[in-house]
Amino acid sequence: MTINRDIVITEVALRDGSHAIGHQYTIEQVTAVAKALDEANVPYIEVAHGDGLGGSSQQYGVSLTDEMELIEAAVSVCKKAKIAVLLLPGIGTMKELRQAASIGAKMARIATHVTEADVAPQHINLAKELGMETVGFLMMSHMVPTKKLVEQAKLMEKYGADTVYVVDSAGAFLPHEVRERIEALRQALDVNIGFHGHNNLSLAMANSLAAIEAGATKIDGSVRCLGAGAGNTQTEVLVAVLERLGLKSGIDLYKMMDLAETIVAPILKTPQEITRNSLVLGYAGVYSSFLLHSQRAAERFNVDSRDILIELGKRKVIGGQEDMILDVAAQIAENPISVKK
Repeated sequence: MTINRDIVITEVALRDGSHAIGHQYTIEQVTAVAKALDEANVPYIEVAHGDGLGGSSQQYGVSLTDEMELIEAAVSVCKKAKIAVLLLPGIGTMKELRQAASIGAKMARIATHVTEADVAPQHINLAKELGMETVGFLMMSHMVPTKKLVEQAKLMEKYGADTVYVVDSAGAFLPHEVRERIEALRQALDVNIGFHGHNNLSLAMANSLAAIEAGATKIDGSVRCLGAGAGNTQTEVLVAVLERLGLKSGIDLYKMMDLAETIVAPILKTPQEITRNSLVLGYAGVYSSFLLHSQRAAERFNVDSRDILIELGKRKVIGGQEDMILDVAAQIAENPISVKK
């Protein structure tokens, strides 16, 4: 791999990792992690509810601490890093975006389902007006052909996004599929291209490298693999791999290793690994944040959580349809279905 460009990493453990701990981050935890990441020269740190601004709810999971307090805490300890926030139109509103900007957030990542970029223009426009760097975040990108993905990415660019991300929300992509899509976007767009992976098929690192090779310059990572499902591309490992490849991220590898071991590891109740349920997320192409919801539904209705996830995949359920998890669990309990094991 011969590449002559720097790779910019956004650390997502303080947002995506919220899913893994049931949205129970404390101010003390966020402060400690953000401060250590800043000292390690991580350029962007995403902080929000797992489902983005305004996500704290019964449907998505109630936050232990108000996300604005978490954002403010992260901003207060970062001397160099910029704090990013995620907003899903329909969950978060322009009010939350204004509030996040007013307390110091510098990047807005506007996330839509891969076929629904057209709901994003007003939020991208507002972020630009607020002086924020803007990202178009196309979730569940594996669900559409490359041609459709390019069409939606061009809309994000048209609305003013500085970067457009291919988002593997389910951890379902294979490396050649990532490469094809990033190459297509690189040819079609003038803005930066990013990639956000999940490790449900143990391919987050391979997919991130495929994205870089194909032209992506912005890559998401989560320290200690702290993210939804089996987690994201592991940041400290990504930094090490990039250094082996002669690519610059500007991040201090030793400091990343240390904070992963001493600060982030204690936050995890159990280590992030590919369990049977997270594996099924990638296999069935199901939104990674559905993991804990499906496990709870399985316990409630005394069914196999894998059956729930397989059925959700068949129905092509997407983020925002968490209510379907309980419906599917109840239906399986009443009429057991046969799925491929």
